[in-house]
Amino acid sequence: MSDLAFSSLAELSAGLSSGKWTSQDITRLYLDRIKQADDKLHAFVRVDEASAMRQAHAADLRRAAGLTLGPLDGLPLAVKDLCEIEGQITTAGSKTWESHRSSVTCTAIARLLQAGMVMLGKTHMVEFAFGGWGTNPVLGTPCNPWDLKQHRIPGGSSSGSGVAVGAALAPAAIGSDTGGSVRIPASLNSITGLKTTRGLISLFGAVPLSGTLDSIGPMTRTVEDAAMMTQVMAGADPRDPSSCRSLLFQWEAPSKAAKPLAGMRIALIPPSQYPMAVTADTSRILEDTRRVMEDLGAVIIDKAFPYDFHAMMVKNGYITAAEAFAFHRDTVDDASLPFGPYVRKRIQGGRDITAANYILALEDHRRACQSWVEWMGNVDALLCPTLPFPACTLEEVDEGATPLAAFTRPGNYLGTCGLSLPAGFSAEGLPIGMQWMSKPFDEATLIRIGIAFQQATDWHRRQPDLSALGL
Repeated sequence: MSDLAFSSLAELSAGLSSGKWTSQDITRLYLDRIKQADDKLHAFVRVDEASAMRQAHAADLRRAAGLTLGPLDGLPLAVKDLCEIEGQITTAGSKTWESHRSSVTCTAIARLLQAGMVMLGKTHMVEFAFGGWGTNPVLGTPCNPWDLKQHRIPGGSSSGSGVAVGAALAPAAIGSDTGGSVRIPASLNSITGLKTTRGLISLFGAVPLSGTLDSIGPMTRTVEDAAMMTQVMAGADPRDPSSCRSLLFQWEAPSKAAKPLAGMRIALIPPSQYPMAVTADTSRILEDTRRVMEDLGAVIIDKAFPYDFHAMMVKNGYITAAEAFAFHRDTVDDASLPFGPYVRKRIQGGRDITAANYILALEDHRRACQSWVEWMGNVDALLCPTLPFPACTLEEVDEGATPLAAFTRPGNYLGTCGLSLPAGFSAEGLPIGMQWMSKPFDEATLIRIGIAFQQATDWHRRQPDLSALGL
């Protein structure tokens, strides 16, 4: 059953339509895998088996009656535990919220449930989404499934969602991304992660880190799956004024021609402009990816990057810390509350950011967003590494540094969309992802590129060895 568990949403949906299996069959499969492996992997905060099976049974009854809600109806889903669901506990990764019962439902999740998806449970995350390593010293750090002998980082802040999909404990999950929190765990766990443009998907009912930079995105097996989920979640929401009221998200698969990306122009920036050095394996895989893009018909443009990565990192940090402190100011200094020490320190750091520096960072953010559109005027996407290196062990983590966000934070600061895809493996057998960024609200271009790349490669089909867990 392992191959079935690693199926894409599209493949599972086709099996439901043909009667090859039922929603109850596949929901039971994932629930059994969670029961078998999650003591070790620690992806889930909680799983409601009875509720999931009832939802699956309802989906099967709808299908039998000819009332299927769409291609996602009856397919299982895992949800990052900052997405509120009315009546349920939402911890946002913090023990301080272990009794926080939600009074609203996150719009993005409501839309997926209305499309018939079956919720398996809530996934672990970095406390209040404030960290890229994926660590959580209070509630526990999920285990990267690509190395069961050493505890390696899962990436954050959507750590549990990345591990759940990476280990096929769920075929899809929801994450959020403020500086890379969808793309970082996607790369480290060898899955697809789509960081959507802020405003494409409503943030209502998602516990904020930075209202200016937050976004919600799917974490899936394939780009097609990410597109299917985004199409359901996208659109205006009167409860989130930042959500788009007139934009209709549409996408189509690339042509099946020999050169499906013919006419597309992909930018590469010179390594001398990288925010930090990358490993030799990462450089090798970037070159491999470049060749695949050229084979698919894309034209590669070497183009100087007009931004200072370090300056963007600093100003992104100003905005995030200032807004996080504003949200948590009434509790973060209470020593009796069980905050993780590193997250507490990061949030408290927002107190020291002056109003002037915060306003100047916002102004620079707006200018950068506009200049990005101008810089992208003659290219369709920028290709670069998602991360500078693959998953390290927990012992190697430096909580005072943010190297994993070096290539991802610009996507948030520049107000655009980004896609991380499995693209190869290190000499140690650890996943390495590549990232494409496009213009704001041009997710359709990323989807076209990503589907073509996954049709030409099989990196997204590779599976971690979970035999030690009995899977």
